[in-house]
Amino acid sequence: MNPVAFRSAVSLVKGENRRKMIFDSLVAIDAEIKPALARKKYVLIKVNLTSVDVQIASTHPDMLRGILDYLGPRFKGPIVIAEAASNDTLIAFDNFKYGALESEFKSQKVSLLDFNLEGKYVMTPTIDADVHITPCRVAARLVDPDAFVICAAIPKTHGSMIFTGAVKNMAMGAALRSPGKVTPAWSDKRRVHVTGSQQHNLNLMLVSQRIGPNWDLAVLDGYETMEGAGPINGTVVPHRIAISSRDYIAADRVALETMSMDASLIGYLQYCASIGLGNYDLSKIDVKGETIAAVKRPYKMAPNYDNIIKWRGPLAPPAAPAAGRVG
Repeated sequence: MNPVAFRSAVSLVKGENRRKMIFDSLVAIDAEIKPALARKKYVLIKVNLTSVDVQIASTHPDMLRGILDYLGPRFKGPIVIAEAASNDTLIAFDNFKYGALESEFKSQKVSLLDFNLEGKYVMTPTIDADVHITPCRVAARLVDPDAFVICAAIPKTHGSMIFTGAVKNMAMGAALRSPGKVTPAWSDKRRVHVTGSQQHNLNLMLVSQRIGPNWDLAVLDGYETMEGAGPINGTVVPHRIAISSRDYIAADRVALETMSMDASLIGYLQYCASIGLGNYDLSKIDVKGETIAAVKRPYKMAPNYDNIIKWRGPLAPPAAPAAGRVG
């Protein structure tokens, strides 16, 4: 059951210029964005740096340019572009030339931030493979009430979750790891990305439950997406669409539809919808711009797809008790 009472607007744009498509997708829901933006002191753009050197797997700087073009005349506070990458965030910033954005948009006070290096966090519960509670450190800025939090991600197939978009970018990217060369190193991303598809789906929901109340705007860059062995080693799909919404769940649902994917198979999104983080029901989503049917295309699933969907089944049965008296 979906407890969300409101309707959600999702813009869907088709085009041939990534930067302009992102800008146009935001203008389409401008009336919804501006009032919320006006209440915040700074903008926090959470990018998706799944890889530090594979551009198709990570947020393209022209996507960020489209977002910054939109923000320019509408917001006068500072703008922080941030991530907590599994590898070295700063190397990714350099490889993808994010540094150019600081000088190019200097008047908008753009800066880059590695959540791992900042080291500020809040705790949220996750579970391990044995369903024991394990506290997880997530970036504190993602729950900062002064921040207007924007997700800048790419819709892709995924080798453990079937699909990754706005919600997974936020939940998986929120978890921190030790900065630099620390011995012994730790990574709380491993606490989210735990062995077991049931546990992993639940952990994405648990982290989303902690940071979701601060989600302000989801932007999905579908100019070039990925199919097959995502989220890094898949095949490029020139889909040429952009999706934006203030509802992260609804944005992901529309993305799934454009990719001809079965929404009933994405566990963590169903869980997030069930606790009221957004609309997963298409009948409660108003799509502005292109129709889904006009841009829909088939996607090849990950090679281990048949194993991924086993999250819907029971956990492995417990081991039989040892012979002898129980009591």
